[in-house]
Amino acid sequence: MKIQSPKGTRDFYPELQALQNHLFTCWQDTCLKYGYEEYEGPMFEHLELYTGKSGDEIISQLYHFQDKGQRDIALRPEMTPTLARLINQKGPALKKPVKWFSIPRLFRYERAQKGRLREFYQLNMDIIGSESTQCELDLILAIAALLKKLGLKQEDFSISISNRRLLAAILEQRSVTNPTPVYQALDKRAKIPSEKFAALLQESGLSSEDISFLDDFMSSKDLEELKSFCQTENALVAFDELKNILETLWELGLANCAKLDLSVVRGLAYYTGLIFEVFDKSKSMRAIAGGGRYDDLCSKLGGPKQTGVGFGMGDVVIADLLQSKNLLPDLQKDRIDYFIASFTDPGIKHFIIAEKLRACGYRVSHPLQFQKFKKQMDTANHCGARKVLFLDSEQAPEGQYEIKDLQSGKQSFASIEDLD
Repeated sequence: MKIQSPKGTRDFYPELQALQNHLFTCWQDTCLKYGYEEYEGPMFEHLELYTGKSGDEIISQLYHFQDKGQRDIALRPEMTPTLARLINQKGPALKKPVKWFSIPRLFRYERAQKGRLREFYQLNMDIIGSESTQCELDLILAIAALLKKLGLKQEDFSISISNRRLLAAILEQRSVTNPTPVYQALDKRAKIPSEKFAALLQESGLSSEDISFLDDFMSSKDLEELKSFCQTENALVAFDELKNILETLWELGLANCAKLDLSVVRGLAYYTGLIFEVFDKSKSMRAIAGGGRYDDLCSKLGGPKQTGVGFGMGDVVIADLLQSKNLLPDLQKDRIDYFIASFTDPGIKHFIIAEKLRACGYRVSHPLQFQKFKKQMDTANHCGARKVLFLDSEQAPEGQYEIKDLQSGKQSFASIEDLD
């Protein structure tokens, strides 16, 4: 019987692992360039860490179990609760604002589908301890930079921006006393027919006038139109916050991709301020990334109130997008700097020269048993070697080796010290 991998997981053969490493390197390089520090946490946590953030309804989406000490444990479905726990444990010892990032392996017991698996990796970038909306600017600019580093152009993606604080102020303005079911309806607005959307709002206790007002508000296409709906001080303050973010992003060169989009609602019991989602331009895929401001998470999990803002970007959707744009690099090319070949059986001389080359910083491979010359050259090409060094060429001057560049076909002679 052949045992298959569990549903919703992936096997990373070397070529797929090379792609993962490419993604991780681009993510990590961008985060470090923007001044974020890397952190990690355990792959499983106490179940209450996740129910404390999202309530007991999250349990159905988790891989959870009791350990040998009868403790309720869950494989981590997201990283932000771990981040909050780490911040709470260090407390005042951490110099604020904290700018951290992580690339965790995460697990969610959900229906596996395109762009969403049960096991996946995700880039998390977060800033803790600052109320300034410049934090949102920093994160959104970092998103644009890392997408560019992966080969995407501004015409390939859009950054949709909204404000939960503005939504809350508008509902308060309409005297909505129970906003939770309204948020749930708003979150579904773009995915269901308009009649069903109106019915959901009616079930939430809204009048026909409220529903019409809210539908018009959510359909706002520009800032001037949006401002006309803001009739209270709270709504105007939240509008100004959203307006300043958008206009600053446009000024900083993101006019082609940063846009107002009130259909972005996100985490109903989680986000408290500016929120954003990143999509491919045609919205043919799930969100590439999403996040926003959350001000209550640390206090929910037993610590002091800390302002926070962050986002997550999964590896599955971004890899699908890169593939659709033919932007996946040839990761096999130039994987090895030198492949050592010989015309006769060299004994252990392969190892001697290979160790010298590795000491110089080169990536080196060679046969582990004697092979015919043609087989060695086939292996050199298959492993993506840049060059082949021939150990025992009769044409090489004393103290030098014959070198063949596999891309150009050019052959030359050099000593170990003169290699490039």
